[in-house]
Amino acid sequence: MLFSSPIFLFAFLPVTLAGYYLLDRKFKNIFLLIMSLIFYAWGEPKFIFIMLISIMANWLFGLAVDKFRDNKRAAHGYLTLMVLWNVSIFFVYKYLNFTITNVNALFGTTFPLTKFVLPIGISFFTFQAMSYVIDVYRGNGSVQKNPLNVALYITFFPQLIAGPIVRYETVANEIKNRKETLDDFSLGIKRFIYGLSKKLILSNLAAAAADKAFELTDYSGVSAAMAWFCALCYSLQILFDFSGYSDMAIGLGLMFGFHFNENFNYPYCSASVSEFWRRWHISLGTWFRDYVYFPLGGSRVSSKGRLVFNLFVVWMLTGIWHGASWNYVAWGFFYFVLLTFEKLTGIPKKLAHTWQRVLYRIFTLLCVMFGWVVFRAPGLKMGLSYIRSMFCLNGNAFADTASLNLIGSYALVAVLGIIFCMPVAGFVRKKIPENPKAQLAAEICTRVVCLILLAISCSFAVSSSYNPFIYFNF
Repeated sequence: MLFSSPIFLFAFLPVTLAGYYLLDRKFKNIFLLIMSLIFYAWGEPKFIFIMLISIMANWLFGLAVDKFRDNKRAAHGYLTLMVLWNVSIFFVYKYLNFTITNVNALFGTTFPLTKFVLPIGISFFTFQAMSYVIDVYRGNGSVQKNPLNVALYITFFPQLIAGPIVRYETVANEIKNRKETLDDFSLGIKRFIYGLSKKLILSNLAAAAADKAFELTDYSGVSAAMAWFCALCYSLQILFDFSGYSDMAIGLGLMFGFHFNENFNYPYCSASVSEFWRRWHISLGTWFRDYVYFPLGGSRVSSKGRLVFNLFVVWMLTGIWHGASWNYVAWGFFYFVLLTFEKLTGIPKKLAHTWQRVLYRIFTLLCVMFGWVVFRAPGLKMGLSYIRSMFCLNGNAFADTASLNLIGSYALVAVLGIIFCMPVAGFVRKKIPENPKAQLAAEICTRVVCLILLAISCSFAVSSSYNPFIYFNF
């Protein structure tokens, strides 16, 4: 079930909100858990059993590391078993067929592929389950004696299938002790509407343009103009798709009294690749930072070789986390190279002149765009072919009638997307005088804008069957 689908907007969400606020406090968590399981089971009910097994196993691991907290060897042993368990489940469903295919290709074997189907959101709920046990082990959250509370933390529908990855320490207290307020509920509605409009208006329209090139089976004939424009549109699509979903998740959390951390912070305004990854998918970046990079030693190590190794591990895992395909591995390696370069050279901090920093900002955005091309293409070979077409290296034309028509049809979408990549709302907000009348007028305008965006978004949801969610696949 997608947040932007009519069944969610006009049935599931109203029923869930009504039931939650009509029930007594002691039944609210049970009700949210039941509704979250219904939400997850809506598309493929069979996957719910995999998730429930994962929840029970990690609940038991949490009890074990808490019980043996004073016995470091035993607690560390249970923690290791937890990691092996979760990685094994993750590997079997997401990477086993990929591994078998490559082993067969490399050694000429004929091992049969499995019939396992990738469970929806396994990358997200597995990382949250691991976060629960690790945070209990580290003392960053109290152990949950009741398995239903662990189940609610992992399955809570706003963040279940496409993030953000909510760390246990972030919401540990709110699982049992949270207070819903009218201010939070109002802010949650606004945040949800902003995310919904990002997704249905900006992302879906940008996707329609991007698919004109990326859905082709051969990129060698794509003109350079079309290749660049569609790469730009895909860069906008994935930003507004994923940040829109995160906005909706954060807004829904607020409606039920939960406070999730931000997941995006205008990443295309970054001055470096390092800054981009501090602004993009923040919950994934901080997860790998705190649970992998820092335990390996981070950047505070005795040698540059060890630093490079730590970065390599993190970015290979980041690439593999996104999918079982060589283009994701290459995408992760690409960012490993870029971030290692910045770490070892101190660039862009060492750039003394404004023009140098501007050029490096442009370089950063181009690298991000090339990365998205490899990310979006159906395979590494196709991704590299697409990049060659961007530079007319496939014998393709610089521009043709199809590219000019496409740019003419979607230029406004691209311009609006570029504008809203920047903190426009924050800029406007700073210009509003502090006096009460101006603040009241601004609040009224905000509510009117929200109503207009909601009406447009709902019309898109009802009238269009084209509604892809990129991170829904992870």
